[in-house]
Amino acid sequence: MTPRTYPADVLQRAKNIRVAFFDVDGVFTDGGLLFTEQGETIKRFSTLDGHGLKALQAAGITPAVITGRDSGALRKRLSDLGIHHAIFGTLDKVPAAQNLLTQLGFDWSQASYMGDDWPDLAVMTRAALAFAPANAHHEVKARAHYVTQMQGGHGAVREVCDILLVASGHYDRMLKDALK
Repeated sequence: MTPRTYPADVLQRAKNIRVAFFDVDGVFTDGGLLFTEQGETIKRFSTLDGHGLKALQAAGITPAVITGRDSGALRKRLSDLGIHHAIFGTLDKVPAAQNLLTQLGFDWSQASYMGDDWPDLAVMTRAALAFAPANAHHEVKARAHYVTQMQGGHGAVREVCDILLVASGHYDRMLKDALK
């Protein structure tokens, strides 16, 4: 019933993932920044990604965000999605990820990470499974275990969620439930 076949080595790495870390700009968004005249940041998020993140939670996989920026729009989106684990405004992402792993009772062998640029590399290389969106920097794509077909902000996060759901055995059941 799975709509796509994912590489066997990626699915094998994904089987033990219990926490999925995500960067934001270039991953949840297309990487562009829009500002109002007052200097407020406006961001565009994909509803496909949002549904995928909710499905991860329902499957017992914890989504978490580690981002170098902070904005009211992002905090609102994460709140709406029920994502409670987020670190904002950090440039040193490894200690942030390690703190969340410790807090959640997981280790790097149970973590995936999706990033798009150099600040994400140190976490990506520690995680058991590293993802990059199609529009990521070439150095990031070279170090990812899987590069999505979709671009950041346009379903790349959903593609990662689908891989994790397939590997954990929840995808087919959730799809059948959606078809009822």
